[in-house]
Amino acid sequence: MSEGFLAAFSAFGIEIEYMIVDRTTLGVAPLSDRLLTAVAGELTNETQQGEISWSNELALHVIEIKTNGPKPRLDAVVGDFQSTVRRINSLLAQWNARLMPSGAHPWMNPDTDTHLWPHDDDAIYGLYDRIFGCQGHGWSNLQSMHINLPFKDDAEFGRLHAAIRIILPLLPALAASTPYLDGRDTGLVDARIDAYARNQRRVPSITGRIIPEPVRTHAQYQARILTPMYREIAPHDPQGILQFEWLNSHGAIARFDRQAIEIRLLDTQEHPGADLAVAALVVAVVERLYRGPDALLDAADALDTGVLAGILRECVERGEHARIDNEAYLRLLGIPDTACSAGAAWRTLEQLSRQRLTPHRDALDVILDEGSLASRLKRSVGPEADAAALRTTYRQLCECLEYGRMFHAVQSSAAT
Repeated sequence: MSEGFLAAFSAFGIEIEYMIVDRTTLGVAPLSDRLLTAVAGELTNETQQGEISWSNELALHVIEIKTNGPKPRLDAVVGDFQSTVRRINSLLAQWNARLMPSGAHPWMNPDTDTHLWPHDDDAIYGLYDRIFGCQGHGWSNLQSMHINLPFKDDAEFGRLHAAIRIILPLLPALAASTPYLDGRDTGLVDARIDAYARNQRRVPSITGRIIPEPVRTHAQYQARILTPMYREIAPHDPQGILQFEWLNSHGAIARFDRQAIEIRLLDTQEHPGADLAVAALVVAVVERLYRGPDALLDAADALDTGVLAGILRECVERGEHARIDNEAYLRLLGIPDTACSAGAAWRTLEQLSRQRLTPHRDALDVILDEGSLASRLKRSVGPEADAAALRTTYRQLCECLEYGRMFHAVQSSAAT
């Protein structure tokens, strides 16, 4: 079973999604098919451009860029991603458009602004639309960064799944970038995950409680996660068009077709260097847990999914300010406190792997010292999230993406 497959932590795959917006108004611009045609010379849903591939997503205003195959070092691809962003922006200029980062457009109206990809995979997208209705934020307005971690056999899969499952609840406290939807403050730091958790309520098993149930083998995964999901969607999908493992929408999903687990709970950051810094810290924590004693991973799998889902919800609502007071959970992570903020937990986790994170030091210091991108956006916009304040802040965010800069915000005395 393991022949030809990559060992855990020997390589990584990264996918980053961006919005295409009008350069003047910053409203969404459904141009991904034109962009892909311009770079490939013909209409396509994916094109390989050196070390980075470009591909479409469900909505026409979203473009995904990803590593062209697994890469052995995360820091080595930062420049490839950044140069790809610059190239895409130069191509989009002919339509007076550009890329915008973060996990959701802050004032998009999904009822009127959604244009689904009409080519190639349109049968799949059309069926999703008929079953769930893809005009909502949880479908057409969410951009994320995915980390793909390989495994070569069931033994590696079981340890990797246990390690990933235990860190998932804390991810919004590190990577949240979506405090605004519909032109207003949602009261959450990660409105993308909030919408994502509810977008398939008609078939609840697809998303579950976001945190997957504990499993250790391919057979267990099939029996406990995939088969119930296929069974539940079958009445809506009698031809079996959607009954493949990519239907799974938990916060981390196993892709046995490529022997990898894909982490999906990370909002897109302000520029690729920030995304890769977040990925490096998450991977470092997962690897430390993975290489821990069997008893630690057994204890991790024994922790109730509902407890983990509760911690996740706290982090979706409050980000780095969420209070983590489950001592057993903190002990599993190697944090000696009986209670602490999620931000303090991440600082401790970063210290445990600090030496290997040196290439990402500048970006991580901003995130851990100044707060998640969501918190920095809120400080920049201020207490009144009016159209002018949002447009000014998100224009600055677009500049950060263009030039590979971290986003900083001066604390407003009235801001929350």
